[in-house]
Amino acid sequence: MSSLSRELVFLILQFLEEEKFKESVHKLEKESGFFFNMKYFEEKVQAGEWEEVEKYLSGFTKVDDNRYSMKIFFEIRKQKYLEALDRQDKAKAVEILVNDLKVFSTFNEELYKEITQLLTLGNFRENEQLSKYGDTKTARSIMLIELKKLIEANPLFRDKLVFPTLKSSRLRTLINQSLNWQHQLCKNPRPNPDIKTLFTDHTCTPPNGPLAPTPVNLPVAAVAKPAAYTPLGAHGPFPPTAAAANANALAGWMANASASSSVQAAVVTASSIPVPQNQVSILKRPRTPPATPGLVDYQSTDHEQLMKRLRPAQSVEEVTYPTPRQQALWSLEDLPRTLARTMHQGSTVTSMDFHPSHHTLLLVGSNNGEITLWELGLRERLVSKPFKIWDIADCSMTFQASFSKDASISVSRVTWSTDGNFVGVAFTKYLIHLYAYTGSHDLRQNKEIEAHVGSVNDLVFAHPNKQLCLVSCGDDKQIKVWDLSGRKLFNFDGHEAPVYSICPHHKENIQFIFSTAIDGKIKAWLYDNLGSRVDYDAPGHWCTTMLYSADGSRLFSCGTSKDGDSYLVEWNESEGAIKRTYTGFSRKKSQGVVQFDTTQNHFLAAGEESQIKFWDMDSINVVASTDADGGLPNLPRLRFSKDGNLLAVTTAENGFKILANAAGLRSLRAIETPTPSFDALRSPIESASAKVTGSSAITNVNPVNCKVERSSPVRPSPILNGVDPTSRSMEKPRTVEDVTERTKPWQLSEIVDAVQCRLVTMPDSSDSSNKVVRLIYTNSGVGVLALGSNGVQKLWKWTRNEQNPSGKATASVVPQHWQPNSGLLMSNDVSGVNLKEAVPCIALSKNDSYVMSACGGKVSLFNMMTFKVMTTFMPPPPASTFLAFHPQDNNIIAIGMEDSTIHIYNVRVDEVKSKLKGHQKRITGLAFSTSLNILVSSGADAQLCVWSIDTWEKRNAVTIQIPAGKAPAGDTRVQFHADQIRLLVVHESQLAIYDASKMDCIRQWVPQDVLSVSISYAAYSCNSQLVYATFCDGNIGVFDADSLRLRCRIAPSVYLSQAALNGNQAVYPLVLGAHPQDPNQIAIGLTDGSVKVIEPSESEGKWGSSPPMDNGMLNGRTASSSTTSNHT
Repeated sequence: MSSLSRELVFLILQFLEEEKFKESVHKLEKESGFFFNMKYFEEKVQAGEWEEVEKYLSGFTKVDDNRYSMKIFFEIRKQKYLEALDRQDKAKAVEILVNDLKVFSTFNEELYKEITQLLTLGNFRENEQLSKYGDTKTARSIMLIELKKLIEANPLFRDKLVFPTLKSSRLRTLINQSLNWQHQLCKNPRPNPDIKTLFTDHTCTPPNGPLAPTPVNLPVAAVAKPAAYTPLGAHGPFPPTAAAANANALAGWMANASASSSVQAAVVTASSIPVPQNQVSILKRPRTPPATPGLVDYQSTDHEQLMKRLRPAQSVEEVTYPTPRQQALWSLEDLPRTLARTMHQGSTVTSMDFHPSHHTLLLVGSNNGEITLWELGLRERLVSKPFKIWDIADCSMTFQASFSKDASISVSRVTWSTDGNFVGVAFTKYLIHLYAYTGSHDLRQNKEIEAHVGSVNDLVFAHPNKQLCLVSCGDDKQIKVWDLSGRKLFNFDGHEAPVYSICPHHKENIQFIFSTAIDGKIKAWLYDNLGSRVDYDAPGHWCTTMLYSADGSRLFSCGTSKDGDSYLVEWNESEGAIKRTYTGFSRKKSQGVVQFDTTQNHFLAAGEESQIKFWDMDSINVVASTDADGGLPNLPRLRFSKDGNLLAVTTAENGFKILANAAGLRSLRAIETPTPSFDALRSPIESASAKVTGSSAITNVNPVNCKVERSSPVRPSPILNGVDPTSRSMEKPRTVEDVTERTKPWQLSEIVDAVQCRLVTMPDSSDSSNKVVRLIYTNSGVGVLALGSNGVQKLWKWTRNEQNPSGKATASVVPQHWQPNSGLLMSNDVSGVNLKEAVPCIALSKNDSYVMSACGGKVSLFNMMTFKVMTTFMPPPPASTFLAFHPQDNNIIAIGMEDSTIHIYNVRVDEVKSKLKGHQKRITGLAFSTSLNILVSSGADAQLCVWSIDTWEKRNAVTIQIPAGKAPAGDTRVQFHADQIRLLVVHESQLAIYDASKMDCIRQWVPQDVLSVSISYAAYSCNSQLVYATFCDGNIGVFDADSLRLRCRIAPSVYLSQAALNGNQAVYPLVLGAHPQDPNQIAIGLTDGSVKVIEPSESEGKWGSSPPMDNGMLNGRTASSSTTSNHT
């Protein structure tokens, strides 16, 4: 609804209030949802008219919209329930419990049970928490105070609690003005006209002679309580007079659209976007006498233009397309086909976009929800933003439920605004993130929008009427337009299938949007509410993307059919027909959708068969192709820089390559920083086409498999601590380009004092007799849960306040040691257990409602709110040693046992479904991969076993490579990377990365130099970009996850007192937890029983910088990390 229509509702509300139509006023308030009348709401609550209270609320929110709404409805229904109990009306109380309160049981089953138990009490005041409940009137007043606070805090009630300031009888005044205007238009206006009706336009009956017009002053009494009014738009400028769109690009499409399409007159109604004068005719003197009394045809010249476009015959006045610029002579050298960079992102790249003016800045989105800003010249990650929900309170309960059920999320689209000041990110679940880019190599959070139900499939910036906006489309079949504050301006509804892509454009100041859906339908929309102007079928009748050439003169589309046939075509806009179909696609059926891009107003490129194919726009045949030196997926994604000199292409190994022409190579070299003294250390192994000098670039060497087959004539060795033993025989002559490649000096970041970082110690955590043996963050990121060697769990929570507005865990604020009012402890059953030999284990449900743990005895399931034991199971022997929830079913738990077996246990039916046998010693680690559909287990026997989730059969088994002189004993732990393919394997003797699809060891790091003692624990950061490792001498190492190169060391002097450092008993971290949303925050659990949270200083913001990759040599000494292969 437009803003003027909204204001009309307020005028009607004022009129109804003035005329004492009380019921109608509140009904319109509810039905429109524009104004929440707090006074009326209070009256109904105080009167206990609960049905009307909820009915009125339903016009503004539903119970599951957000947590504020849920609390509002819960408080009302709880009060209604308590009043029924107070009246001893048990039947009514049961009815309320079953019909009204049951809905909340899915969110807090324990609370629902407690409410149910009130039925068993003679007086519910016997319950400790309700002991202060007074009489009904007082209870309603207290509840009302709470409800008002919740309503005021609820984002759905924003701008709805204050009625606009209006002069009295504003609607009557406007009607008077309208009638006065009609009277001015009378051919023979009479003085003191007699107004008898509002149902028809006013005209004066012809007199004997013309008289001067006099103003109409309609008495207030004359319009008392009319049944209805003629729409005001017929009498004056509300809404503004319809205007014609001279949609040059759409005229032919509309004229030829099929009968099934909703082709309407191209009339643009008033909207919340200011409309320029050439699009909407403004009120002015009529050019010709009106054909109908009181109704004037205020048409614009634009409207006439459009009418000419829609006529069959051609007109000399017809506006033609701009002539495409003359292309200078071109050659294949203009195409960016030379490999200039090979970059490793760390997860599958799903979208890319170059900055509109800084052509070496590339924005990249990944399938783990992370976005990264790369400076390609420096090969440097300038910004990395892992996915997190900025404000969960503003998200609907539907989204929260979906996200809690499956937290995986991927980037579907990244895009720059045309001025380069904003970045838009669309995700595969509901959300859009808008960032501001100030040029300071940082992205500032601007707005989070819950845009669509399901996936947001495409996102673009547009400029309707010179206002920068976002346009999105999604699985809910909608196209929506948003301003930069997150306000929805338009909602285009007309597709019958999920909308796949959108393409906004403009012709001669007329703004429009093309959209395509997965049923192959193409539609076009003006920025109004009049529906689609076009309904055509795309070639292939499935997923299609549309793009214009850079100068906006030519329109292309590319897509794939469900059968796997791909199409690339040019459209004739004036006729809405295909002008040219390009050839050269493979006859093999594609298992996906072909991606394409345009550049330089002359070339098209598409990715297929692990290569990039190029076309001249004016020729249907492929003019060139490249495989970018190999490593591309079957259907690579691609993106040209705006000047067409660079081309980004995704790789099959979680990265991307940059192809360049001569101008592109010069632009990359111009940004590199020369460092001659460091260049001398470079190894001749590097190739001319892809160097490893940047923070995350990767070499084009073959992957090294740690597992050596006996039949292999050559025994490959793992890439170990930065030295590839095969590299000495791989020297190549250095080229001119080798000499020009540079890198920046690098130094290991060493944190040796607490002032160099942020640190907080958990209160009530020190107990030298009780080591911290397991440690995890809550999934919401607001708490830390520690399991002690005595079997007792402790929980610390951060609260939302002025010091900590996010309410998330932080080292800047001391948290609260949280316990329920009952004073219960979360204590495991340790009766008869030798605690020195027990192997504690813990696992937390995805919604943080339950924690499951054991310490040598039975497994206990605790309620995280009340600390009560919900159930116990799996009594020893054998004892449980590791626990893991099934990623898709919280009722299924994988339990590693002391006797080397793994039990697949169903909590709901209390039954072991499968028993897996393959290890020789106790189970020490379990990790699920939903991508590979496997469970990986590790044991104290140095074995890794792979099990099918579907059948629970063993697929594979490997033994980790223990360094010489080390015994194949000790705990081995496993954790999957965010891509669900790579696997971190941790043993006291090493860190290793495996490709879990084949269980090949990709790289390995062993303790050395400043970190030479045994590893006590290690884990990925939340975005899988870092690996944190703790050591038995108290050091903490921060490694690049891709290369296992050390980037930062945190010394024990940072977090231990001088007394602890000099004491007889060594104090060091036994366990480590990584924050679920902040990749730079960790918590450590120490042997003295204390728990600490550590973050980089605010000025640094991260732990060191990525080390260069120069054959293990760093400033003349060996690097404490491993080189990177392109096998990831």
